[in-house]
Amino acid sequence: MTIDRPGLIVADNWKDYQLLDCGMGMKHEQWGPYTLVRPDPQIIWPRTGGNGRWENWDGFYHRSETGGGKWEYRKPLPDHWSIRYGNLTFKIHPTSFKHTGLFPEQAVNWDWFTARIKAAKAAGREVNVLNLFGYTGAASVAAAAAGASVCHVDAAEGMVKWCRENAALSGLADAPVRYITDDCLKFVRREIKRGRKYDAIIMDPPTYGRGSTGEMWKLEDHLWELLKECKEVLSDRPVFVLINAYTARLSPTVVVNLLAGLMSGAGGRISGGEVGLPIRRDGKVLPCGIFGRWESTA
Repeated sequence: MTIDRPGLIVADNWKDYQLLDCGMGMKHEQWGPYTLVRPDPQIIWPRTGGNGRWENWDGFYHRSETGGGKWEYRKPLPDHWSIRYGNLTFKIHPTSFKHTGLFPEQAVNWDWFTARIKAAKAAGREVNVLNLFGYTGAASVAAAAAGASVCHVDAAEGMVKWCRENAALSGLADAPVRYITDDCLKFVRREIKRGRKYDAIIMDPPTYGRGSTGEMWKLEDHLWELLKECKEVLSDRPVFVLINAYTARLSPTVVVNLLAGLMSGAGGRISGGEVGLPIRRDGKVLPCGIFGRWESTA
């Protein structure tokens, strides 16, 4: 097994999305035809060229001192709109908890596993992908577009529905995607009993969360438990395993070490690091999370 030391990869192939500027705890973004300003706890540096509020924005998210927050709009915005990344189309909808339904930095991972799925398909293999904590399904849609069969799992019914919408927007309404609303750990354990196998696993576990019936999830306490169960549903010839995490408390080396333990004896290659977005105004990079990847080299 080859292990690459953690580094930084930057999602710089977007056309419909841009991170325009960052500073003083806020980021100014272009989402297709609309510009939004949202808070980000990692932006502790000052703004370049001024300390006031940006003037050019359509939506501004104000965080409340008591938790949560609300959007301020300068003009009425549609409830949702769409943006494209290559042949993929995604629904954008500003939510009450500041998110838009898409994490654009993950495009670097979509590109990475798309290449591995296509290579496996070119070698005559069918690829069955399990996407856990799948959120609104960008990774599921990208995997399906590459030719994989996909099982998309999330505990929130609304997120699973959003995944269906993204698949339809990308022309994949009839693609082989299973949409599952369930607690991820419980689902994997049931898949073990069913004897179902997957050639690739993608997971984007939250730092904290609740399952579909109120089960508590804490990343540091439960991730290894989940990974051990996932090992049981991997096929005899796995193609890749991808783990994303957004917690600032974990080093990407931790995820690399977890994968090294999980895939011990399987050979292949492990890499890890940070994902980030380029800031157009001054060329800095906004770090947006960590990742670990295992891929077959056979």
